[in-house]
Amino acid sequence: MNISKQLITSLFALILIGCGTSKKETPTLFTVGDSTVKNGRGDGADGLWGWGDFLEQYLDSTKIKVKNHALGGTSSRTYIDKGLWGPVLAEIKKGDFVLIQFGHNDDGPINDTIRARGTIKGVGEETETINNLLTGKHETVHSYGWYLRKMVNEVKEAGGKPILITPIPRNKWVNNTVIRNNSNYGGWVRQVAEEEKVPYLNLNNLLALEMEKLGMEKVINTYFYDWDATHTNAKGAAVAAKLVAESLQQKVSFFNDILLNNPDIQLPPKRTIYLIGDSTMADNNNDNAVGWGVPFVQFVDTLRVNVQNRAIGGRSSRTFMNQGHWNAIKQKLTPRDFVIIQFGHNDAGNIDKEKYRGSLPGTGKDTTHVAFANDSTEVVHTFGWYLEQYVKDTKAARATPILCSLTPRNEWPMGKVEQRKDSYIKWTKEIALKNNVQFIDLSDSIATAYQHLGAKKVAEFFPKDHTHTGLKGAQFNASIAAKSLKQLKGCEIVYFIK
Repeated sequence: MNISKQLITSLFALILIGCGTSKKETPTLFTVGDSTVKNGRGDGADGLWGWGDFLEQYLDSTKIKVKNHALGGTSSRTYIDKGLWGPVLAEIKKGDFVLIQFGHNDDGPINDTIRARGTIKGVGEETETINNLLTGKHETVHSYGWYLRKMVNEVKEAGGKPILITPIPRNKWVNNTVIRNNSNYGGWVRQVAEEEKVPYLNLNNLLALEMEKLGMEKVINTYFYDWDATHTNAKGAAVAAKLVAESLQQKVSFFNDILLNNPDIQLPPKRTIYLIGDSTMADNNNDNAVGWGVPFVQFVDTLRVNVQNRAIGGRSSRTFMNQGHWNAIKQKLTPRDFVIIQFGHNDAGNIDKEKYRGSLPGTGKDTTHVAFANDSTEVVHTFGWYLEQYVKDTKAARATPILCSLTPRNEWPMGKVEQRKDSYIKWTKEIALKNNVQFIDLSDSIATAYQHLGAKKVAEFFPKDHTHTGLKGAQFNASIAAKSLKQLKGCEIVYFIK
């Protein structure tokens, strides 16, 4: 009887203990800031990255979650005014951390018709009342420090723990030393942190020291590109994230066992531009027949994107597909890639005779059956049907297709450069419009340039025949292709064309 009572008592005690125990929720580390924390959509669309996109790779995800809520182009003022701060604040729960880094855009104009995002310099209580020329709103603008204090105090009120970060340095040097921001935004961050008794990370100085270890020349194309002194590339962003993580460990005791030991940091692979087409694009191993895809690489920023010229001489839209060349490319496509598609020269060939490369004219659903000597048969489709398959397959891989009209031949009927406006150019454009994809009329752009040069000069581009250019002609055509791509609206390939 006593044993039974003891057992019941013990079980009851365990139940009470269990009822009083709840699983502790994993805290969240929020990041808010500008494009140096998160560039664009955070996908490296233009080859630029913010350190917030790599921070989680340095931290134990079983002990903390990372949410990067930074947005490019914002200042401490506009991040709040645009309504971005409110949703972050609403998510914060007790025990969460919030990393706050602004400053790069706070230095802009307070009131203009372009961005109107500047703040009053310093950390004081002074204000400036404006009728915002951009938004049309009546607005009271405060100091940089005022906005930081507002965020800090609101995080505290929500039960979170704010941590201020000095803005990363720009890739600007004086006497082999990276320029710091200690006397302005970096210094003001430190001042607010000390007044509000919150931690701050001096990322500005830490990254500057890393840059100085490499030296001014090596920093370019290692951490920054030569055309942008503000935004880091993937490697630069990853290094900045590492410095943030290590500084968190030093400044905030919670992070003592959160950092991973020797993490395998995954940098995003470079995007790829694939070229598919015929000999007018291909590397034909013939000095007298050089496709424009060969010198095209000269017009591309290959530090940020790869170029793979997969065009093959003698192929049509039909044979490039049914010989398996497209399938090999399709299997490698990623959502970050581009495919430039140009066919037409060989599609006018024989459909059911030697070479068997012709496609049916038009863009419809017409088909014909071709019988071969080995008793096999092939269903042949229209030129437009094949183009549409390339487009659909590319889209299915979430890559970007770009249709391109065929290059003009060196033929001048009635003194005008010959173009196939009523056939292959027209059909290519129709498929582009039908599928809502980018189209460049390379034929017309090159023909216009040829017309300006004159037949005698253009003849120097064609040492072999009226279809294939030598290297000089290929370079000329590639430059026009690059210019046409650079002018596309709403296509990310423009970021990578010089």
